[in-house]
Amino acid sequence: MTARLLAPFSWIYAAATAHRVRKAGYRAGVPVICVGNINVGGTGKTPTVIALVQRMLAQGQLPHVVTRGYGGSLAGPVLVNEQFHTAAETGDEALLLSAFAPTWVSRDRAGGVKAAETAGASLIILDDGFQNPSVAKDISIVVVDALRGFGNGRVLPSGPLREPVAEGLRRAGLVLAIGDPAQQAVFNARWGNLLDGIPLAVGQLAPLLTGMPWMGMRVLAFAGIGHPEKFFATLRSLGAEVLRGEALNDHQPLSAALMTRLEVEAKAIGAQLVTTEKDAVRLPDAFRSKVLTVPVRLNVADWRPIDEAIASIITKPKLR
Repeated sequence: MTARLLAPFSWIYAAATAHRVRKAGYRAGVPVICVGNINVGGTGKTPTVIALVQRMLAQGQLPHVVTRGYGGSLAGPVLVNEQFHTAAETGDEALLLSAFAPTWVSRDRAGGVKAAETAGASLIILDDGFQNPSVAKDISIVVVDALRGFGNGRVLPSGPLREPVAEGLRRAGLVLAIGDPAQQAVFNARWGNLLDGIPLAVGQLAPLLTGMPWMGMRVLAFAGIGHPEKFFATLRSLGAEVLRGEALNDHQPLSAALMTRLEVEAKAIGAQLVTTEKDAVRLPDAFRSKVLTVPVRLNVADWRPIDEAIASIITKPKLR
């Protein structure tokens, strides 16, 4: 009922998005891969960007990442330096990505792409920006949570979407569904008919095993990501005993006051503080040695759909 009442506002939002994406953007002299989504919130874009960077490096490319730097104060374009910049300046995602490839923060995405070109990028991965028209994309990879799919299929505010599914998929070069086999089956049953010839790749997020003895560890977990419950479930899958899970807002600042409260609570229940890799870059210096981190990586069993899609834009001559 609420979704139907809000439907007129969704139509306005969808119309505004449709008008915006029709504008012509800057066309770079090197291939541009956009990793984006149709849903609002976390679908796995950051692990996808990391996986693509590593794949491209292995193939001899020199990828640079361009991101808006959500949550950061810098307008850019600026090349992120993890030794000097803080998450408050660049945003947490940019700081994390800079450990894997040269990463540019730029609210003007076209300006960031131009800076990456000048710096010698052979290929640019645009983190988010699927609905932003300022840069022409050679291919757009739409990342979707296989279990959630596209929700109720409605656009904000009556649903979880930034634009109608059909409109978004029309511009997609490939869909990457992230989830376990059972979740993939749910996605295919509900949404597979809408792909209509669009290549589909599947992946699964898995914790990066570092030798940490998680089995039986009593933890107080906290996360400021799109869906914190996924992180808590990951810890349980590793055998940790999650005594409490603190779900924070996405990109929420980890103030000294907040961390002190969590530390006091953890000590009171005899628990170890644990957070995500993305949250960890926002930790105050005094807490970096007190909090354990669980990195996750995207595992793709069959890279062929992605490799073929990217190969087609790398080999195609660029027209400026």
